[in-house]
Amino acid sequence: MKLSRPARRATLVVHVIGAACWLGLTLGLVALALALTAITTDASAAVEASVRSMKVFADWLVLPLALVTLVSGLVLSLGTQWGLARHRWVYTKFWLTLATTLASAFALRPGVDESAATVSAGNPVTDTAGLIAGPLISLSAYLFMTVLSVLKPWGLTRRGQKQRASAHKRVDAGDVRQTA
Repeated sequence: MKLSRPARRATLVVHVIGAACWLGLTLGLVALALALTAITTDASAAVEASVRSMKVFADWLVLPLALVTLVSGLVLSLGTQWGLARHRWVYTKFWLTLATTLASAFALRPGVDESAATVSAGNPVTDTAGLIAGPLISLSAYLFMTVLSVLKPWGLTRRGQKQRASAHKRVDAGDVRQTA
């Protein structure tokens, strides 16, 4: 199935916006304000505000943006010439997106929820490494996937090579004319 040009372009816009928002949100969770504030400050009010903000972002924004990115990327890969398993960079991006989506759902959100519950109970955050590790790993993966999208390295997979070879055989067979 191939997407029409308007459908492909609309899906590409949704994919890029979703991925950019996911990247920006993770950057906000990690470096600029929240996680670093929560682990470096001694002011309990600042720690509580940072962790509560992280909880809002993790609960309401991270997973929906992850799912938008995953689904739109899957539609693009299946509906364009790139294919899901034809090019190594697309295949790598798919698995990394799936892994980071699952990590967001089953590691990041529970970790932030636990820290928010700890802070709400009036206790200090004890797992500061866990509070920043998940977003840092995710951020690294998103930046790597962005580089893959721009550079498109590594060439075809075995499946892509087989498909290309069979397409060339069909074209060559179609060029043979009967002259008798």
